[in-house]
Amino acid sequence: MTMTTRHLLGPGPTNPYPEATAGLAAPLLGHLDPEFIRLMDEACAMLRDVWQTGNPRTLPLSATGSAWMEAAFVNTVDEGDVVVVAVNGLFGERMCEVARRYGAEVVRVDHEWGQPVDPERVAAAHPAPKVIAAVHAETSTGVRSDIAALGELKGDALLLVDAVTSIGGTELRADAWGVDIGYAGSQKCLGVPPGLAPFTITERAFARRVETPRSWYLDLGLLGGYVGGTAGGRRTYHHTAPTAMVLSLHGALRRILDEGLPAVWERHARAGERLQEGLQELGLELFAAPGHRLPQLTTVRVPEGVDSAAVRAELLERYDIEIGAGVGPHADTVWRIGLMGPNAGDDTVAMVLGALKDVLGR
Repeated sequence: MTMTTRHLLGPGPTNPYPEATAGLAAPLLGHLDPEFIRLMDEACAMLRDVWQTGNPRTLPLSATGSAWMEAAFVNTVDEGDVVVVAVNGLFGERMCEVARRYGAEVVRVDHEWGQPVDPERVAAAHPAPKVIAAVHAETSTGVRSDIAALGELKGDALLLVDAVTSIGGTELRADAWGVDIGYAGSQKCLGVPPGLAPFTITERAFARRVETPRSWYLDLGLLGGYVGGTAGGRRTYHHTAPTAMVLSLHGALRRILDEGLPAVWERHARAGERLQEGLQELGLELFAAPGHRLPQLTTVRVPEGVDSAAVRAELLERYDIEIGAGVGPHADTVWRIGLMGPNAGDDTVAMVLGALKDVLGR
């Protein structure tokens, strides 16, 4: 859940997302316009930098991250294929359900919510799975798992990774970590409105894809030369691309790379550390396991006797600050506070801590 502030996200000189919103405000380009094609190619190239991959099939797919969770499975999983899924939160649960619907034999490896994935236990769950799937940054619990360790243990399996909350906010190295299929979302640390899913797939995984996926729209094999101009040269008209959204992503990626990926990761780390220290100084208890807490999404236990919904409503109405409730079994007992993209900074940390101190009377 991204912590948002109405006045910061609105129009005007205080908008910290000028590069992203400029794409939405610019005159519309046609999806076959040569200028749009050029900008789309640039966006794909920048996505490769942000994913830290050389995969030619790296592109912003025209749907939200949840749709491209489906794309990841529908293109790689056939009836009866074994899929091992590490479950330590809501989005691991969703992976299981999506894989099941496409006919996979799902092997769940359950972990306590708030704890990271155990790579060795996941790797030992089945001797020869086709896919091992895990969430890098679990949005429901604020926990980071060690994908590099899982990549070292994957064997012949394809490693499928949800990076929706991690991309652009914390260290993510697809090639170095052995990620074969990765999907993300535009709306978290990239600082773009929801509606696009940055996606990457290795040549190894593409060669092992399902010959005829049970989805036309999500069939990666139909994209052809549309993939960043690198997968065959000749363009294939597959669908009408959301041009304004792609230009918004282009501007946001340019901002991130101009700042420098290591600097962006470090900025998120500093902001998250200061927020978490400040929350503990207010007497609040953090939810995620120490050493595995996401800086860009902090989970905190709702104090005993405090009405979670009432506090969130007061923060929104009095301070224009939105924080998320927990999900699943922790819906009423956990808050999720996101410091993502341009919101990952000292000013936002101070504003959130001050507002919480006032509302909680601490």
